[in-house]
Amino acid sequence: MNRERILNDLKLVIAPYTENKAMLNTISDDTDLICDLKINSANLIDIVIEAESRYHIEIDADVIEKMTRVGNAIDIIIQKTNQAA
Repeated sequence: MNRERILNDLKLVIAPYTENKAMLNTISDDTDLICDLKINSANLIDIVIEAESRYHIEIDADVIEKMTRVGNAIDIIIQKTNQAA
């Protein structure tokens, strides 16, 4: 699984939930979903559910709190897809 592809997928997943649409095109590994993109915690759960469905993975509740930065979310998706393979 390619980081760039996952980042592009995440942009599509995140778009409906962010209040900061202008920043969506410039997100990077360091972008904070809650602080930078103004995504609330309930919508973060929606994003996780969509990622689980898109990548056919299961993300544990204790891991979700680590997914507030884009880079961490990508790392977790890669790790989970590798485990599923």
